Amino acid sequence: MSSRLPPRPVSSDPYLHTRRLTSRDRLLLSWLAEHYLLSTRQVTKALFPSGRSARLRLTLLHRIQAVDRFVDTTASGSTQYLYALGPLGLKLYRDAYHDPDNPVAKPPRSSRDRADRIIGSRKLRHLLGVNDFFTDLLAHARTHPHARLQRWWSEQHATDAYGGAGVRPDGHGVWTVGHATVGFFLEHDTGTEPLGRVLAKLRAYERVTEFGPRYPVLFWVPSRGRERHLLDALAGASTAMPMATAIHGTDPAGCVWTLTSDPDRLCHLHELPSDHGPYAATNPNRFVQRAPEPTAER
Repeated sequence: MSSRLPPRPVSSDPYLHTRRLTSRDRLLLSWLAEHYLLSTRQVTKALFPSGRSARLRLTLLHRIQAVDRFVDTTASGSTQYLYALGPLGLKLYRDAYHDPDNPVAKPPRSSRDRADRIIGSRKLRHLLGVNDFFTDLLAHARTHPHARLQRWWSEQHATDAYGGAGVRPDGHGVWTVGHATVGFFLEHDTGTEPLGRVLAKLRAYERVTEFGPRYPVLFWVPSRGRERHLLDALAGASTAMPMATAIHGTDPAGCVWTLTSDPDRLCHLHELPSDHGPYAATNPNRFVQRAPEPTAER
């Protein structure tokens, strides 16, 4: 009779690899749960000291199925990956947003189903553009110890909070430098919408001021010409919500913002006027940003 032990069975524990996840990994997964996908470049600048260290860690996360990855075929000449939640990531973050084109769609049957919806979305390039804006802020904060992105909400999250007024911003954030804290709504403009449709959005933002904050609306535009046309269209407009413009490719934390009420000078993001509204006085910890806790239970 053989004394050899039988081989150890392959574990069926779906959370076997969770112990390998660092706090940085969990933060990344929470971002993928809310913001759908991030590129290799975006992950690198937001979280890692070098592209090599980012690629090594992302490869491990892919191997343990925390993330799925796909070659970015939408950008000419691009060979980078796009990352979304993998099977393990979706188990840990069950409250992820599932469909950028249809927020009320049924939950996906799998992480691959969710990823297919994202990769096939007509909003794919727009999503990456919005996430570029926020990961640029995160990159700035990594090298400026007094700066911090305290809130980063997706379109769906911001719509859940402010949609009663008819607002659907592309993103919402709270940015702090030293003692200055500025909330903002982002309108990531690609130059494809008529200016009349862009300006029509301002009515909903005005309704927000009736019950909530007066945060600047940031128009992040693709060219100097588009910015000039937008500033001309907004000249003389009297709005309770401040409005500012800047151009893709510049540092959004930097001195690049033109207030429509003062078009002759540029401001840093943290210098823009911002009123946090009546709720601010009763909730001093309102901007403390924490990664969502995983919902998985053994």
